[in-house]
Amino acid sequence: MKFIKYTVLILITVFTLQSCNLLSSAGLISQGPIKKVEGKLTSTTANSAVNVDHSNWDKLLKKHVNKEGLVDYKGFINDQEALDVYLQKMSSFQPDSDWSVQELLAYYINVYNAYTVDAIINNYPTKSIKDITNVWKGANVPIGNKMLPLAGIENGILRKMNEPRIHFAINCASISCPKLLDEAYTAGSINEQLELATKQFINGSKNELTKSTPKLSSIFKFYPKDFKVDGEQDIIGYINMYSKVKINNNATLEYLDYNWNLNEQQ
Repeated sequence: MKFIKYTVLILITVFTLQSCNLLSSAGLISQGPIKKVEGKLTSTTANSAVNVDHSNWDKLLKKHVNKEGLVDYKGFINDQEALDVYLQKMSSFQPDSDWSVQELLAYYINVYNAYTVDAIINNYPTKSIKDITNVWKGANVPIGNKMLPLAGIENGILRKMNEPRIHFAINCASISCPKLLDEAYTAGSINEQLELATKQFINGSKNELTKSTPKLSSIFKFYPKDFKVDGEQDIIGYINMYSKVKINNNATLEYLDYNWNLNEQQ
């Protein structure tokens, strides 16, 4: 009887560990230190134990991303050594609670975007990021002493920081994604950068805004609970805070098909 109980205990333990690993790789549990934006986010470098230098990533973005957010992946391949230097530097950090929320946001957004570009150029040519095996769920991003999946950075960290504008800052290398900003996010400019990215996305070609029959990006369908007004889920209200065309509160929402083709410069 003791042997049976011991065996069952081992099986339960193994199952639990495997379940945690699956959840972790899918980005469903926290992967790192979580700080939430409290009230209105301000841009500052003055309240953090660490100020991360993203200038190398900034130079690469300015060189290889145009104003439409389309990417010169062949150019990135030629500059892969410089990208590797930046990635290695980011991986040497171990973000913790001494970092400000501004530094954490900028760091994880940049890391997500840089490792997404890295995934594309390591599998180039490809028609779509979805053709890359396990690109989001594979634990391919080294940060400190951890290996994180891109999905873990998005769902386990960024989405938990009470800042829905991150959805318009992280880029999944696809036509229907928010455009890749041609500059690195920084703690000193994070609020203005997120505001710009959000306004450009909502009022851009990825949505078809009308008062009564709007067709929205599927991002709003993928993450409806993230878009809140006064603490309540409200996609229309959230969009209306940024949109030039105001949607009627009783409008029926439709969602556009998502174009997963590569966001490459032609």
